[in-house]
Amino acid sequence: MFNSSAKLNSKIFDKDVEQVPIRKGFGQGLLQAGTDNERVVALCADLTESAHVKLFADKFPERFVQVGITEQSMASVASGMAAMGKIPFIASYAMFSPGRNWEQIRTTIAYNDRPVKIAGSHAGVSVGPDGGTHQAIEDIALTRVIPNMVVISPCDAIEAKKATIAIAKTNTPVYLRLAREKTPIITTEDTPFEIGKAQVFYAPEKKAQVGIIATGALVARALRVAHDLSDKGIAVKVLNLATIKPLDHEAILNLAKETGAIVTVEEHQIAGGMGSAVAECLAKWLPTPQEFIGVKDLFGQSGTMEELIKHYEMDEIAIEKAVKEALQRKK
Repeated sequence: MFNSSAKLNSKIFDKDVEQVPIRKGFGQGLLQAGTDNERVVALCADLTESAHVKLFADKFPERFVQVGITEQSMASVASGMAAMGKIPFIASYAMFSPGRNWEQIRTTIAYNDRPVKIAGSHAGVSVGPDGGTHQAIEDIALTRVIPNMVVISPCDAIEAKKATIAIAKTNTPVYLRLAREKTPIITTEDTPFEIGKAQVFYAPEKKAQVGIIATGALVARALRVAHDLSDKGIAVKVLNLATIKPLDHEAILNLAKETGAIVTVEEHQIAGGMGSAVAECLAKWLPTPQEFIGVKDLFGQSGTMEELIKHYEMDEIAIEKAVKEALQRKK
């Protein structure tokens, strides 16, 4: 059952649950952040509509810079603006930012600890027909390894809006990971959000046997699996890990202590991703059987979102199988 303190959308398991692209929440949050603080500026690499920067650009044209297809320059220009007191948001497809401009992000932004906010849209294989060259499934690994960088992966559009508003108030570099396709609305306006804090979204009535730690667009699928398994007598607790760095060690360890088995779920390479961050935490403090849902050292390819999620074994069938395997491993 839902964790009441999370104040989630009661219709999440309905067939007609509202679905909205996570990137749309970023656009709404950016507009609000700009309205709240005139120091907020935005830069985009020729993808203003796709990356949902248009709302900000239309209202604050004097605070918007269209740099064109020059992602490396965009990062460097934003760092300079931050040095002069601005709060820059830079937006592009995640494959290009932080993908193409990783060195500029590392050296001009993070090395100097400039509060530039990097919005990487179209992350994961669910970009679909755009194909493997445009499917960023390495971006969490690229960003979480950089010192000073905060990494956030919202589960829905509402959480993305809250995260965008929150990071505008921080004085650190931030990478915000955004999915392209429509995603079920899980949270509500009343759902708490805090950078660095994970939240239990689903808790069984009896003691949980397996803990799922999920992030981003796959959180909804993890919740459906937990709900369905409850009817089969398997008690699963689901933790939404929106902030991948800094990691909420306390929440992860509490879940591992309670369940004795963990499944991590992400639309990203298994190597270096959120699951790796969780494994690092558990290896140091509480070694625990862990199963990983994610891309298994492969490139993406063209296909529909559902075809690719299934092909790369990140759908509900794969998650349920991983839960059962984790349950067996702890015996």
